[in-house]
Amino acid sequence: MSGQHTLPDLPYAYDGLEPFISRQIMELHHKKHHQTYVNALNAAEQAYAKTSTPKERIALQAALKFNGGGHINHSLFWKNLAPSASEGKGNGGALQEGPLKKAILESFGSFDNFKKEFNTTTAGIQGSGWGWVGVNPSNGRLEITTTANQDPLLTHVPVIGVDIWEHAFYLQYLNVKVDYLNAIWNVINFDEAEKRYLEAAGGAKL
Repeated sequence: MSGQHTLPDLPYAYDGLEPFISRQIMELHHKKHHQTYVNALNAAEQAYAKTSTPKERIALQAALKFNGGGHINHSLFWKNLAPSASEGKGNGGALQEGPLKKAILESFGSFDNFKKEFNTTTAGIQGSGWGWVGVNPSNGRLEITTTANQDPLLTHVPVIGVDIWEHAFYLQYLNVKVDYLNAIWNVINFDEAEKRYLEAAGGAKL
């Protein structure tokens, strides 16, 4: 139903990802940026419901895509993160033995190569966008790809998504995207990523 989207709660405290992502960034990112996408998506859907001509509906497509994508992407992103295991706070950054680790090694050779390829590809985004690890539905393999702006990942089933908009890192890492990308691996929730991977790849069939 249109107009019913709401801001999801974070599954951890705003300072839960420190020192890798600051409380200030998380509060602004969640309360301000994500809330703006939710509000604008609800407004666009309400306007769409009142349209009576194809021209009016076409005029609203950009707002629906941008704000809908922002809501979808950020809702995934928050679950994608967890307090860091290296800081003794949670399970973030800890890739356990299992199907996801096996798939990463099969596709990229090593965990270090996987992170390096992801960081290189994602850092290469011109302007704003997202870096993704997703399951290619045609072959079931993990692949790295990107989307521009707030476009959601439609070519793959998302397993890990990283926001590379400046609002996600600038207050802490300034213009050094690579430092942000290196740091975020300490708070990636690989348990959540594995759950998505199993759902995408068929679970028991692996």
